[in-house]
Amino acid sequence: MRRPSIAAKTLIAAITFAALVSFAGSGFAQQGQLPQLRPPPPAPIKPYKPVAVTPPADFNNQSFVAFRKQLADVAAHHDRAALAKLVVAEKFFWMQDKDLADPHKSGIDNFAKAIDLDAKDGSGWDVVAGFANEPTAMELPQQKDVFCAPADPTIDPNAFDALDKATQTDPSDWAYPTTDGVEVHAAAEPKSPVIEKLGMNLVHVLPDSGQQSDPDQPLFLHVATPSGKSGFVDAQAIAPLGGDQMCYTNDGSGWQIAGYFGGVSQ
Repeated sequence: MRRPSIAAKTLIAAITFAALVSFAGSGFAQQGQLPQLRPPPPAPIKPYKPVAVTPPADFNNQSFVAFRKQLADVAAHHDRAALAKLVVAEKFFWMQDKDLADPHKSGIDNFAKAIDLDAKDGSGWDVVAGFANEPTAMELPQQKDVFCAPADPTIDPNAFDALDKATQTDPSDWAYPTTDGVEVHAAAEPKSPVIEKLGMNLVHVLPDSGQQSDPDQPLFLHVATPSGKSGFVDAQAIAPLGGDQMCYTNDGSGWQIAGYFGGVSQ
């Protein structure tokens, strides 16, 4: 689902790059019924035209910065009662193809369902913590005084559309470096040779990204650079186009969570 006038998930560094990562399908066999099926070979890596990107600026409203610190503390303690006070009591929105929020339920109940706050593995609280650490936000054009995070980068839409068509990709296949000079490694290891450095351009994230053999190592993503090389970059050094977005409002008494774009599938 794409947000109105905004790219739809998040990498929010603490949330992970899962919205952008997809896994290559593996073959399977039904014993005694079908022979083993193998996935098609990956498309060859080809150069593509660089498309410049400008990362969003931090939203340095001091009251919002203080609110994020408060939210991070609530997330660290898994304090649902305290979180409820930071969510609007009424008119919470949860957007996918439509507004999924139940108007008969409280804001915290709708928010909890959107992010699966009660997941036994604690992943719902990880989502809250991730957004609490996200410094960017932008006002929704359609809703004055509603700010959503993360904010979108600046990209020439015509150039991006042409890139999608030329490479036969989808917007969710692309990411951008958060700083200039992100290192591209020969292998998914921080000590492997650096084969290239990314400029401030879109980079193609390949379908086999996210396969991590050592959980103690940083997550690396397999990318194809504009020059036509393939390599691996630290997932925390690039951000996805698209992904979940959390929205906030301030009625004068303080900031509160007002809505969510994306969330668990319904």
